[in-house]
Amino acid sequence: MNLYFIKKIKITFLSILCMIFSEGLEAQQRKSKTTANQSDLWLTYPGLKGPGKNRHVVLIAAEQEYRSEQSMPMLAKVLSKHHGFDCTVLFSVNEKGEVDPTMPAPFKDKTKRHNIPGLGRLAKADCLIWISRFMHLPEEQMQHFYDYFDSGKPLIALRTANHGFWGELQYKKGGKNVSLREMLGGTFMGHHGGWHREATRGVIVSENKKHPILAGVGDIWGTSDVYRCHNDKNPFPKDCTSLVLGQPLINLEKDASPNTKKEPLPVAWTKKWTGNKGLDSRVFHFTMGSAKDLENDGVRRMTVNAVYWGLGMGKNIKPDSSVAIIGDYKPLKAGFNYEKLGVKPRKVEYYK
Repeated sequence: MNLYFIKKIKITFLSILCMIFSEGLEAQQRKSKTTANQSDLWLTYPGLKGPGKNRHVVLIAAEQEYRSEQSMPMLAKVLSKHHGFDCTVLFSVNEKGEVDPTMPAPFKDKTKRHNIPGLGRLAKADCLIWISRFMHLPEEQMQHFYDYFDSGKPLIALRTANHGFWGELQYKKGGKNVSLREMLGGTFMGHHGGWHREATRGVIVSENKKHPILAGVGDIWGTSDVYRCHNDKNPFPKDCTSLVLGQPLINLEKDASPNTKKEPLPVAWTKKWTGNKGLDSRVFHFTMGSAKDLENDGVRRMTVNAVYWGLGMGKNIKPDSSVAIIGDYKPLKAGFNYEKLGVKPRKVEYYK
């Protein structure tokens, strides 16, 4: 074989190698770009120093009324900066990838589906803080919730979480569908307090005042009304421990008088949930927890304490630990009058 053909073969071989390398690099770039684009759909807050170091909390904001798109990032900052937890905030987003609290529940159009990107992160989460309302999710996204319900890891369910999904859950135990009422110990049955008219004052249940979740908790107040979650047919469950009763007030002012025509009802309680793997999850359900409610130190401290309690870290709860809000936090009012309230779809980074 002469020198000319040897050189030609070498050049061809090198060209093929370059092409393979180039295609591989492009594929890697496409993969990296896709991963980056996906990660743009949620927020992450690495934990600083604190007892929560190397523990991962996922917070889900997926409702249309109580401005959780503002409150969950705020709470994630508190948990990461003051307590050391790694935090991820997931949102309900629209087709443009924008956080969109204006996407309605499917009362009129049952074909519509919501979308919460990043739910796969629940598989490695240590704790879940969750507020959703009538989410109509694809079943593959619901499966991430079902798997978590079997994980033995803690569930902290705020406000509308007890009616967080549309229709009957396909989550089964012993061949039977499990309801959110059964899992959380109660579900929304109506507004006991006046809806957007009567605030709530929390009253600590005296016999349970030493519960770790109540450590350092003083004043408990919020503008969201008291939910009725139980009645004669579905009484407060025996396997639940009531921590706080909610007294409706006569208006939305903090110093308002109690509405004496309305008795206090349970708004915060604990229980245990055992999933299909026989693993016990600690459950804290708090039917307060709107963005405005979480301006209150007591509401915020209970939620932070619940993370420690849920993870079996009760000894790390300090009554004087910081739950101070970091940076500006000016949550919009609750409600569905979006234009008047200034609520609209926004990019995820807006809430960083």
